[in-house]
Amino acid sequence: MDTYQLDGEKWAKMIALGAENLTKNADFVDSLNVFPVPDGDTGTNMNLSMTSGAKEVKTHETANAGAVSANLAKGLLMGARGNSGVILSQLFRGFAKAVEGKERLSPVDFAGGFVKGVETAYKAVMKPVEGTILTVAREAAKAGIEAASREDATIEAVMKDILAKGKEALEKTPEQLPVLKEVGVVDSGGQGLIIIYEGFYGVLTGNMEIPDYMLSMSELVSAEHHRHVQDFMSTEDIVYGYCTEIMVRINENKPGQKAFDETEFRNHLSTMGDSLLVVSDDEVAKVHVHTEHPGDVFNYGQEFGSLIKMKVENMREQHDAIVSEPEEQAAPKEKVPFGIVTVSAGAGIKELFLSVGATVVLSGGQTMNPSTEDIVKAIESANAEQVFVLPNNKNILMAAEQAAAVLGEESVQVIPTKTIPEGLAALLAYQPRADFSENVGAMTQVIDEVKSGSVTTAVRDTTVEGVEIHKDDFIGMIQGKIKYSEKTLKATALDTLQAMLDEDSEIVTLIFGEGATPETAEELVDALTDEFPDVEFEVHDGGQPVYPYIFSVE
Repeated sequence: MDTYQLDGEKWAKMIALGAENLTKNADFVDSLNVFPVPDGDTGTNMNLSMTSGAKEVKTHETANAGAVSANLAKGLLMGARGNSGVILSQLFRGFAKAVEGKERLSPVDFAGGFVKGVETAYKAVMKPVEGTILTVAREAAKAGIEAASREDATIEAVMKDILAKGKEALEKTPEQLPVLKEVGVVDSGGQGLIIIYEGFYGVLTGNMEIPDYMLSMSELVSAEHHRHVQDFMSTEDIVYGYCTEIMVRINENKPGQKAFDETEFRNHLSTMGDSLLVVSDDEVAKVHVHTEHPGDVFNYGQEFGSLIKMKVENMREQHDAIVSEPEEQAAPKEKVPFGIVTVSAGAGIKELFLSVGATVVLSGGQTMNPSTEDIVKAIESANAEQVFVLPNNKNILMAAEQAAAVLGEESVQVIPTKTIPEGLAALLAYQPRADFSENVGAMTQVIDEVKSGSVTTAVRDTTVEGVEIHKDDFIGMIQGKIKYSEKTLKATALDTLQAMLDEDSEIVTLIFGEGATPETAEELVDALTDEFPDVEFEVHDGGQPVYPYIFSVE
């Protein structure tokens, strides 16, 4: 049946299926991450953001299409995670503004909402880049307006052209963004948006079947499961502290790979921890387990095939955050003059931030981006007249800025730190006796004086900016760019640090995490001391996942 006026009930169904579509295919979107490091979380971030928006729509059922749009925008705003989630929230924020007060949407109204969404999203991004989700959204919206201008236009026709042009624009993203072409993928954010649009169109056509882009990781353990666990234990009672998930592509028949037997596989994993769940078919085995040694789980999985999904969450830090909530919501206390909210992953890094003056340390980083709402709550819990927010990750920066905008306080300032070393430097630059604007200037300026480096593990074969990378190699990155790919951790770390050091270098801070030890860290220092005798080395146990080493050079 043709739809000439879209009511709130059908629009809500479209949103619900769009969100469900993305949930099922979030792992596929994650897999399109350009860099072969274990932080490809675009799909995860967009999924959590869109799910938050759909939940808000479902909670406030209404036949008013404008109100449904407003509820979607509100839910997306507060649930936005990572840059992709923030951009998605801005797309539908603009849509909601365009159709505000409209009980039903004509084809022109509907198409105009997408156009306004694109305008809003572009304004939210400081330096828009072509070949991204923004490009896909813009080209799709143009097609929608053209479809709406035709005689006897319908909502179905508009959405059909939006989807078709969006897919066409998505396929062109590798031609617009060289790094996508080099790696051989389309833009992950644009793909996520198309998957949502496919859900919208599915309701309009009556085709409610959700396509499988790739066998997705099941929602093995829900948030409610984790919260239930928290209610009955204290942090020190947690025996296995890392919630670990992997997805293994089995039966590849590659030399050296073990034949997969689910029972044997499950029995061995049961010795590594608890809360184990294994699901498999002929191609993929999916694992969830709570363990003390995530690396052992990764290594065991690799004996049977390629790892195509890895995720680790520190449950002790999550538990601390959960059990501390009642205290933060206790009777109001008098505000302190200033507060600093910072984001980090790893118990050691958290303690390091607290020791140099952070008020609130929010758990987050690669693979675990806090939402806008998480950051809003952290700012409020700082209970301060003036608050500085240090995101310490480029994929958290936009959510932090959105959180500050939600609060609408001039005394909340986001300092654009993109790495842990930048965050530490900005925090050390803070002067309690200086005024707000002076501190903003000093904390922002010091960011450019710090060189940041890190070492992690490649999750697939690829070539990035001329560096040939093999799966399971160690990758050395400087200022966010991959510079080295080598077989051993020590060689990669040494080459990365040597490239960061020069005759003007004075202080090197080395933070080691999972996969490294105090002994291996000291070996690095010993190897560099003779070559750089005037440089002071500081070594800290950060406990961070994903990155065995984080470096800063000043």
